[in-house]
Amino acid sequence: MLRIHVSMKFTNQPVKRTPVALYLDTRPEHPIESTTDRVGVAVFDIPVASGKVVINGAARFHGRLEGDVEIQLWSPTDSGTVVEHGTPGGGESGSIAYPDMQTRALKVNGHEVQTDSEGYLVNMGDWSEDFVRAQAAYEELELSDEVWQVIRFLRDFYERRQVQANVREIIKHFRNVWGPELGSNHYLHTIFPHGGPQKQGNRLAGLLRTKGEH
Repeated sequence: MLRIHVSMKFTNQPVKRTPVALYLDTRPEHPIESTTDRVGVAVFDIPVASGKVVINGAARFHGRLEGDVEIQLWSPTDSGTVVEHGTPGGGESGSIAYPDMQTRALKVNGHEVQTDSEGYLVNMGDWSEDFVRAQAAYEELELSDEVWQVIRFLRDFYERRQVQANVREIIKHFRNVWGPELGSNHYLHTIFPHGGPQKQGNRLAGLLRTKGEH
């Protein structure tokens, strides 16, 4: 069971009778809709998942959907949204191209996005969820809920610290979230079979190639 608590910043007053929609990462084309009640809570009878919470048509949260999720708004018409494309944190993007780099064009929603020969974005600002789907299809990788959680973690980590998570930090986080068996290096390499989370995960997250263990 998932409960979305929507309230106002500072006053903590509940936001009542407001439409809330879930866009699960595994089924983004089929939103699940509800409305907040008199105490500002929208209830969804779904298993643990990863996805996006949209309130009044604007994305307010993207991540693990489980238990109680608290979302606060500046105003009932607050237009702030989660950054779902471009460089993590909305920072400046730039080309990572170097002389004699071999590139290829990946079709993303009918448009060409340039990557290097391994699939890393030439321009981090070209990242989007649709890029993830297109690159994963090219690599024949199933975009499970767990894969989306790792991608989101890698981008959030970079946004907060402006440095990419190393293998130990990735394992530590998911061991806490999933438990020791699923949060292990072995399992993470099972869901990212082409280089593990630090290589294939960073690639799908639109981040840079790393020199760490893969």
